[in-house]
Amino acid sequence: MTKQRVLIVDDEPDIRELLEITLLRMGLETRCAEDYSSATKMLREEGFDLCLTDMKLPDGDGITLVDHIQKNYPNTPSAVITAHGSIDLAIKAMKYGAFDFVSKPVSLETLRNLIDKALTLPKLAEQPNNAIESKYQIIGESPVMLELKRSIAKFARSQAPVFIQGQSGTGKELVARQIHLQGSRAIAPFIAVNCGAIPSELMESEFFGHLKGSFTGATSDNTGLFKAAHGGTLFLDEIADLPLAMQVKLLRVIQEKTIRPVGGQQEESIDVRIISASHKDLDMMVKEGSFRQDLYYRVNVIGVSVPTLAERAEDIPLLADNIIKKYNAGNSSDVMVDDAAIQALTSYPFPGNVRELENILERATALCDNGQITVDDLQLPDMEPEPSANRTDLGKITQDIEVKQITLALEQNRWNQSATARALGITLRQLRYKIDKLNLNKS
Repeated sequence: MTKQRVLIVDDEPDIRELLEITLLRMGLETRCAEDYSSATKMLREEGFDLCLTDMKLPDGDGITLVDHIQKNYPNTPSAVITAHGSIDLAIKAMKYGAFDFVSKPVSLETLRNLIDKALTLPKLAEQPNNAIESKYQIIGESPVMLELKRSIAKFARSQAPVFIQGQSGTGKELVARQIHLQGSRAIAPFIAVNCGAIPSELMESEFFGHLKGSFTGATSDNTGLFKAAHGGTLFLDEIADLPLAMQVKLLRVIQEKTIRPVGGQQEESIDVRIISASHKDLDMMVKEGSFRQDLYYRVNVIGVSVPTLAERAEDIPLLADNIIKKYNAGNSSDVMVDDAAIQALTSYPFPGNVRELENILERATALCDNGQITVDDLQLPDMEPEPSANRTDLGKITQDIEVKQITLALEQNRWNQSATARALGITLRQLRYKIDKLNLNKS
């Protein structure tokens, strides 16, 4: 079996020797370069499975080398070695595509752990079976979703913290799980926690664990979420809901990679990748002072935005088919959605995103006759039932009232749609949908 090859780039002979001995003991083949130009020449002439580079080189820097590797050898992960306290440079390197970093003085255990993970990364062209077959598969072939899938595959090749921005119901946890499944931590735990669901007085204990007797009610030891996720990924959903005091503690854990359980005296090393998410605007919260800027900088090393369902309406037939197939498999049934209902779903703006689509179809399966979901079964908001002799007049009266209310509000707000939406107590997307539906565009 061919040995895996690692390129070591450092201008200090002692560091090169230490790294080389460590890697040789791991059964790896090594090559050494003392500067940027030698490293790029070796990369061009030989194949490598990993590159370890010092941050400072005589004729360049580690970030430039990381960027060069990312652009020219995307299947070769790179990691940087930084001076103690140079966390900002390490984060910058990860933004450029570094897999991870290790600080001087180099901990051999940390280094070996980093190397093991880096060398198990799948090639970019390979999609891990567990990601394809998983119940957490991401459905969608629209341009924005194809781009999101490409981003996930890229982000999975790093250990950098990821921040996922997206409206409620768009599937932020699904994206986090796919980043985990397609990376080197796939077989390790994925622990998801809703930060807004934990009482503030219990947060420290829940995150970092506690020892028996450390406070009233602590009748036994508690591992905590970070230890439970050791070796894997901790997904902090709605991180914006963390109180400021907890934000400080989380920042320290991310920087030091250690935790101290409540009631404990010793720091414990942790190996956890942080992925966080929120539907709130963290940039605005930082400006308002409700979210720490330094923590935002740490958790948002890599940022990704999940599109709304309205932004990928062409995926709705695929999503509906997948949802109904899961329902049929779980209930031994054979429910179908007719073409008119699919068309109605595709035209509806879905303020609640994919979660709302799932709820609507779940309800429709209970209402439909003969296993066929029709437009009436969907009961979509703002959509009138099929006209009948008893309903037509009432529907026309209701629509006329709605036209007058929206037109009046538009006129009062000088046709400013944002101001009109606020005045009516609806979202801007809902207002635009109604304007188009009722043909209220200003002539």
